[in-house]
Amino acid sequence: MIDSDKKLVLVADSDPHIIQFIKMNLEQGGFHVATAENGHDAINKTRELLPDCVILDVIMPDMDEFEVLFLIRKESYVPVIILTAKSAENDKIKGLSMGADDYITKPFNPRELVMRTKAIIRRAELPPMLNGSNIHVDNHLTIDFKNREAIVEGKPIKLSPTEWRLLYYLVQNAGRVISNEQLLSWVWGWEYRDDTKKLNLYIKYLRNKLEIDPYNPRYILTERGTGYRFVDFHKILEEKQDDKIDQNQFQIC
Repeated sequence: MIDSDKKLVLVADSDPHIIQFIKMNLEQGGFHVATAENGHDAINKTRELLPDCVILDVIMPDMDEFEVLFLIRKESYVPVIILTAKSAENDKIKGLSMGADDYITKPFNPRELVMRTKAIIRRAELPPMLNGSNIHVDNHLTIDFKNREAIVEGKPIKLSPTEWRLLYYLVQNAGRVISNEQLLSWVWGWEYRDDTKKLNLYIKYLRNKLEIDPYNPRYILTERGTGYRFVDFHKILEEKQDDKIDQNQFQIC
């Protein structure tokens, strides 16, 4: 009998020996495991099985190495761990920029893979929603917490799961400076608390998607040597309300 409380992980790799090795370790770690040996099968099973996490070898025999990730991310927010023999920094950045949530280079410690899988699934389960499903920051930006969307100039902007978690915690603490260590621990896990390069990269992604001018941000602000702060939209709303009152008083006079 299948334990419905266990999380389902889809492992997609072109090497059947690697698949069996990962499958065995994940099952010992308490997961259900489904497998795919090519890109098309990985996409179809992601769509059909709705796994809690996908572990993906980017080198597939039937598709471009990053095409599978691109197609999965087009229709699913499932957390994705990239598994690859490549160690070049540019390949890591490319995988993360296309929506991967983590990156593990072969050869890898199977216990580390199991722990990272557990951590990434845990982080994907956001805490309770902020009060109200929509936060109207200003005429340029609205954040829809119910549908997990950022709306920029009236158009919904797709965010990766990691980008969304980062935005969630920034907005949840709007007006407060959050240290790099806190953000890394909350969004990625305590084991990433020193990886400021990863944090800076995702801040850049968010700014490129949300800001009018990413090089002169008005929403996600840098507190040098400390961390980041999301603009206090409560004060923006209060100031707008005060302006309306002042204008009305002027008109009455």
